[in-house]
Amino acid sequence: MSVAETAVIYPGTVLGEGCVVGDHAVLGKQPALSPRSTASREELPPLEVGPGTIISTGAIVFAGTTIGARVIVGDQACVRERCELGDDVVIGRGSLVENDTTIGARTKIQAMAYITAYSTLEEEVFIAPCVTTTNDNYMGRTERRHELRKGPTIRRGARIGGAAVLLPGIEVGEEAFVGAGAVVVTDVEPRAVMVGNPARKIRSVPDDELLPEA
Repeated sequence: MSVAETAVIYPGTVLGEGCVVGDHAVLGKQPALSPRSTASREELPPLEVGPGTIISTGAIVFAGTTIGARVIVGDQACVRERCELGDDVVIGRGSLVENDTTIGARTKIQAMAYITAYSTLEEEVFIAPCVTTTNDNYMGRTERRHELRKGPTIRRGARIGGAAVLLPGIEVGEEAFVGAGAVVVTDVEPRAVMVGNPARKIRSVPDDELLPEA
């Protein structure tokens, strides 16, 4: 295990064998919530980091989160509380994974992506740089939003192109492909190739691009 002298590791944080923690990384901090925040306020259990994981320079990972083996959290990335990251996940430089999000094994999130709270990404999903996901159709107004607040569900093997925007609560089907800059406003069927604003299907993903059967 290698932990930089300048890293901050809060009491109770569990680091697996062979973990690397970079300069000025912060692990296991409790969230500081505004009075109007809708996030849960209970004291969180310690952060758990699996073996062989790398927490890079300046990255922040909150308490209450569980990270699998051989994960990479890139420089200046942030993973909030109550998240679950599977094995071999990559969180790119400067990306933010908000609270209560689940990310499946071997998923790759590229630089500067924003994964909103209450999202689900299954295994082997690809998120290109600067993708934006959303979870609130009311943008902070009306009490009704609380029961409807939900991020996207992105199924196994789906790929989301650079700077695409996913609206709240949509489902992107298994092996679907969302093109760069697309604005996805409705559910996407499996293997659909989607482009434009609003996104529309133009064809299906060819067989030679599909993942091997699980």
